Amino acid sequence: MKKKLKVAILGSGNIGTDLLVKIQRSEYLECSMFIGRNLSSAGMTKAIDMGVRVSDKSINAIIEEPDSCDIVFDCTSAKDAVAHWKVLEKLGKFVIDLTPAKIGILCIPAVNLQEAIKHQNVNMVTCGGQASIPIAYVLGKTQKNIEYIEVVSSIASRSAGPATRLNLDEYVDTTELGVRTFSGVEKTKAILNLNPAQPCIDMQTTIFAKVKEANMDALKKELDIMVAQIKAYVPGYHILVNPIYENGRIVVMVKALGLGDYLPKYAGNLDIINCAAIAVAEEYSKQKTK
Repeated sequence: MKKKLKVAILGSGNIGTDLLVKIQRSEYLECSMFIGRNLSSAGMTKAIDMGVRVSDKSINAIIEEPDSCDIVFDCTSAKDAVAHWKVLEKLGKFVIDLTPAKIGILCIPAVNLQEAIKHQNVNMVTCGGQASIPIAYVLGKTQKNIEYIEVVSSIASRSAGPATRLNLDEYVDTTELGVRTFSGVEKTKAILNLNPAQPCIDMQTTIFAKVKEANMDALKKELDIMVAQIKAYVPGYHILVNPIYENGRIVVMVKALGLGDYLPKYAGNLDIINCAAIAVAEEYSKQKTK
């Protein structure tokens, strides 16, 4: 029987609760504590129903019981994550940050997983970043002299909780930083649309790259490889519109469908960042429990 590392989840909103459901299926992780601020919240109620230990003491729950976990998933807000890191760094915890706080190394598992787990704080960028940055990375790898990359993500309004809405400015900044970092293109732009349509839309992300000449054969070949790597941890990820080149722009559209764990399948934005975070935690656990 595999030894599991104990994890604590900070934040009982949509992301934290969906993450909890996914962790309960993991062969390498077990949730030792689900932490929030309100025992009556929907997330807390779900955790209690699942038989998971809960606390409403926020970061103090870990301060009081530092041996309760090996890994901490921070699913709060960018502002809170900065304060939490000051505590968790001193406690020697391996932190996977699902906020756009950009404290630690930016991680896209399909690109830099092995490098990321060498660091104590791993930042999962954003949901739009997890969807778009792998494509931007391939664009940077296969195309010469890209002048500009723009990424536009649309998600169902119902899948965006209070922390997501609070962090919209940080979302844009961190996504743009991630696109620049992984593509090597200096000029980037990120846009997030919260769509209130009913029925709810699926998560879709469009990536635009301005280039004078395009190497489409190389792009398509590398995209197939990248998508296969992503689908290994995000099964619902796929190319919605194959790359096209017109008017000096390459356009690629991707879609992420969720597993329907906490929110319905339209909430692919939760799935893509949570599945990426679990991929990091499981690889870290494998390395630590060899």
